[in-house]
Amino acid sequence: MTFSLGIVGAGQFSGQFATLFQAHPGVGDVYVTDLLPERAAQLASAQGLAGTFPSYQAMLESEDVDAVAIFTQRWTHGPLVLQGLNAGKHVYSAVPMAISTEEIAAIIDAVKATGLTYMMGETSEYNPATVHARNQIAEGAFGRLFYAEGDYVHDMDLGFYEAYQYSGGENWKATASYPPLLYPTHAVGGVLGAWKTHAVSVSAIGVVDDRGDGVFDKDVSQFGNDVSNATALFEVAGGGSFRTNEFRRVGYPSHIRESRFRFFGTVASMEQLATVALWQDKKGVQDISELLEPKPTMAPDDPSLQHIAPELRAAFTSGSAPVHDRARLPREFDHLHNGHEGSHHFLVDDFVTAVNARTLPSVNAWVAARYTLPGIIAHESARQGGARLEIPDFGDAPQ
Repeated sequence: MTFSLGIVGAGQFSGQFATLFQAHPGVGDVYVTDLLPERAAQLASAQGLAGTFPSYQAMLESEDVDAVAIFTQRWTHGPLVLQGLNAGKHVYSAVPMAISTEEIAAIIDAVKATGLTYMMGETSEYNPATVHARNQIAEGAFGRLFYAEGDYVHDMDLGFYEAYQYSGGENWKATASYPPLLYPTHAVGGVLGAWKTHAVSVSAIGVVDDRGDGVFDKDVSQFGNDVSNATALFEVAGGGSFRTNEFRRVGYPSHIRESRFRFFGTVASMEQLATVALWQDKKGVQDISELLEPKPTMAPDDPSLQHIAPELRAAFTSGSAPVHDRARLPREFDHLHNGHEGSHHFLVDDFVTAVNARTLPSVNAWVAARYTLPGIIAHESARQGGARLEIPDFGDAPQ
């Protein structure tokens, strides 16, 4: 059983996923559309896709497309997802889910009403640290987990300027000021992907940018944002807390590891830094770095990555780590590029399996809401000087 798929957005990220979707035995024809038709045509030609559509609307109106995978600008996802669901298409969406509580509620309502598959492609769901912590929590190895930390530390100087220039055109500075806390899922999802709870309140602080290059400038920003670094402290259901950092001006090698996590329990703890990961209990320390280290599947100078800033290429080349269980994946993926610490293969397979088997994917609409909404409320808290705000919850997915 297969289904056809339409790729929405032919930017730097989508091409990597087009290859994987096309190789998956559960997917048939793959199409693409982009606001810049020449980019869609280039991707279709380079990947040997089934064809292009002149617009997203034309793709949605076509009976040749059963599902769509959205890889557009991060603040556009909510409305595009709703259009897809309401047109009768299954939807895979890049992160974040949306940028407002109202958009998230509407997506959940649409999934309920249509019975279609929705999945958010959060890479941290399969970050090796998250996978290992999830396994250890399931075995009770931490004792009672009471605190965790998740960071998305990606400096603008390490590839983001080029990425925004590529996607934003002449007006790129207006969009490069995207508020860090509205892109929360790499940090929040890495914590909650292991710790099966949800955030109930938050207090957040933002640091006003001082680079003076017109990027995080309220007068230039399409979002009225001048904050480049932010920290949020969340209270979780059942007791405990976690903290996340969203840093865009930071002296840190994000090209080595841009997301990192720590978990603390009453019996044991786990900490990850750029190049080392440790498991610790009351008796001592065990280095688990090798267990969590992905092995590259593609050289950074591979010709297919020439259009991507050198500082960003590591995210597109990482293979699987020893902690990953690849037994469930199609053999067609065995020698294909991976990315974001081994997550891409698993995300594609999750969505394809969910559509074909009519099961809930790992990061379904309800899980996606719990990964995304905390950041939206945290952004508002930071705007209010750190006021502690309650976080709405849409509950668990219906079984």
